[in-house]
Amino acid sequence: MRWTSMELAALATAAVPGLSPTGVAAAADDARAFSSAVITDAEGNRWRVRSPQHQEAAMRLETELQVLRGFTAAVRAELPFRVPSVAGAVRRGELRTFVYNHLPGRSLDLDELTAQSEHLADDVGRTIAAIHDLDTAVVDQADLPRYSAERFRQRRLNELDQAATTGQIPASLLRRWEHAMEERELWDFTPVVTHGDLHEDTMLVDGERVVAVTGWTDLHIGDPADDFAWLTAAPDLDFSEAVVEAYGRHRRGEADPHLMRRAALAAEFALATWLVRGKDAGNQEMVEEALELLRQLDDDVEAHGGQPISLTPIGASPDTGVSAATAQEQASEPAAEVATPVATSGPSGRAVSAPTADTPDEPTLAGTDISAQDDVPDDPTEEPTDESTDESSPDEDTADVEPAAEPAAEGTSEAPTGRIYPVQEDSEGDDEPAVITDASLDERSVIEAEPDETPDPDATPDSDNAPDLDDTLDLDEAPKLDETPDPQTPDPQTPGSAPTESGDEPDDETDLLSDDTTEIQTVSEAPAPSETSDSIYERHPGLRPPGV
Repeated sequence: MRWTSMELAALATAAVPGLSPTGVAAAADDARAFSSAVITDAEGNRWRVRSPQHQEAAMRLETELQVLRGFTAAVRAELPFRVPSVAGAVRRGELRTFVYNHLPGRSLDLDELTAQSEHLADDVGRTIAAIHDLDTAVVDQADLPRYSAERFRQRRLNELDQAATTGQIPASLLRRWEHAMEERELWDFTPVVTHGDLHEDTMLVDGERVVAVTGWTDLHIGDPADDFAWLTAAPDLDFSEAVVEAYGRHRRGEADPHLMRRAALAAEFALATWLVRGKDAGNQEMVEEALELLRQLDDDVEAHGGQPISLTPIGASPDTGVSAATAQEQASEPAAEVATPVATSGPSGRAVSAPTADTPDEPTLAGTDISAQDDVPDDPTEEPTDESTDESSPDEDTADVEPAAEPAAEGTSEAPTGRIYPVQEDSEGDDEPAVITDASLDERSVIEAEPDETPDPDATPDSDNAPDLDDTLDLDEAPKLDETPDPQTPDPQTPGSAPTESGDEPDDETDLLSDDTTEIQTVSEAPAPSETSDSIYERHPGLRPPGV
């Protein structure tokens, strides 16, 4: 409800017993939220009356009442300016009208304020610094909001999403604001006590001093840049710079290098919040005013670029912790050279190429011409000779690579190139290498052996003792392959063995598997199964080499 000045004078007499108004005049205020007037009594004292027009404005006045109660005598004594004090209040329906002791000084419009001497600019900076240096207990005791830097940034993003739902904000402005809000480095500030509604109308000036500050309805702990948003519209840039410089000298905290960028963003974004408020209130006048201001801002940004509000151009990715200078340095660095395959030696001594980003899925031998693989010897551990005992055709040597988990095909002179296979060091090994695989143990474990003699095809395992295919081999209970029994007296609990061509046991043997590694080692000749023994091939057919 909107009151006239005379009605406000009548309300003041009800709120302050003994008050006898002799004069009344309208006072500058937010006309959409409050009805305000200044009253003069018979003794020449002046009083200010504020009455809310709706529930939201009433809540703001109730908040200010809590804030002013937190300004104890000790707090007020440390401030370089005066703050209001509530003299009385009167309720009409659900809304309360407040009467304040009038403060000295007068408010100046922005053009008049910036035209003053540099001493006033210094005092404005000192006034803002004193507000930001207030004890946070003033905010906490009034149960007012407290924001961290990241939470404040997320709050801005949420407000941006809400404003975008109106569908009436130019897309270029939405992108401009979103880009700045996504830059984390820009929002790296120390939260302080913030006035929240500071501008030229809430600072009362007398001569070259700010003598009082009013409008404490939005006090909170948050971004100090909010109290500089009004300064971005100052027509005199020198005045703005003088205020910021004085603020840095009087502040007890560290300097904020991105203070005015966030202040300019807050000033622009206030137009979007004004549009949202107008739509929520159903006030078409507010909506049209906000849309006109947004259009003017969009034209200014399009024509002149607007004030700087972000650290990187809009086309660049938002900063996520790396400074703009660092990002430029990284961009200027030459691209890293593409790694080339490096020839290394596998367990068998075969040269293989280390996989790189440019290495194909099926690696080939390093330094080998694929088109000339007919000349590659059958046994990779032997030197090429003029005579070859391999009966395989060249087409078989260059056959397609088989999957690593499959045993080598009988008659193939070369193991699949997709894996590295250990080969026994045996000068007499002319037979084809046999590949032993055990998918139940480890798909990666592929062992290649070269027996001196092809196993006896008549030695067939006992099918009655074969385990169920669903059984899983227990590594702890599996026999050790490195324990070679006497070929004449095979142990039924160990793999079967067979004498070599000379009747002697193999000399060099190593463990096939260790407890803490699956690395393939060079192994000795694999013993052939025995007819009478309970061999490992009988209990685990998957380990049986080809031809057994």
